[in-house]
Amino acid sequence: MRGPELLTYDLGQGACAFSTARRGGYSEGAYASFNANAYCGDDERMVRLNRDLLCESLGLETSRLIIPHQIHGARVRRIDEAFFMQTDAVKAATLEGVDAVMTDVPKVCVSVSTADCIPILIYDRVHHAVAAVHAGWRSTVLRISEAVLQAMAGAYGTRPQDVEAAIGPGISLEAFEVGDEVYEAFRTAGFPMEEMARRYPATGDGSGRMEKWHLDLWQANRDLLEGCGVPSARIRMAGVCTYLHSERFFSARRLGIRSGRILNGIFLTD
Repeated sequence: MRGPELLTYDLGQGACAFSTARRGGYSEGAYASFNANAYCGDDERMVRLNRDLLCESLGLETSRLIIPHQIHGARVRRIDEAFFMQTDAVKAATLEGVDAVMTDVPKVCVSVSTADCIPILIYDRVHHAVAAVHAGWRSTVLRISEAVLQAMAGAYGTRPQDVEAAIGPGISLEAFEVGDEVYEAFRTAGFPMEEMARRYPATGDGSGRMEKWHLDLWQANRDLLEGCGVPSARIRMAGVCTYLHSERFFSARRLGIRSGRILNGIFLTD
């Protein structure tokens, strides 16, 4: 029997938050079997079937599942009722080049796609608004979490102390080996490298280097949330490394770019 396997997060009454695992869908090969992302090369019919499965399991209309085309930037898009009155072409253009989406409309699932990058799901339990954030290393350097909280404050009156957040499956410190240029991008941007960077033996990339930097994107994004004023106790960590657990969650480093994506979503239940 088909049906998506979901990793869920308890962010409080009024919100449903989740990340999809690989099992329970229709896709094949490196997309097997639950891939709901249409931007990574999967068969479009399989993607539609998987989206239908997900929405049926969540009690949502498929038209209310929002999946942006991400570009590793820091653009935040607000989804309101007016969005659903637009043509399909306008909707697609609205979601192009977007790495975070937010809404205060019930039963609208905002989501982001990941396969090693860090997903962040945010719930303002006072003003009843939610956001989904795609925080790869480039978006993390751009402090996308801060941009989202600022956007939510402007749109809904969100205060960091009222926020519940979940940091979902992503690549871990142990697995996220990077070049010096990535380390420098974080250092130049003012991140606390002594807390989030370590040197480990190189994995044999042909560079001849004995050691390379590894970065902790989980900690970097947790620090950004806490730096904005989100209480530490209200940040949930999935603690699942996609690279080390690629049999359950998609990992682009393991499977290649042309492979499936985890869908990380959140919606207001009423």
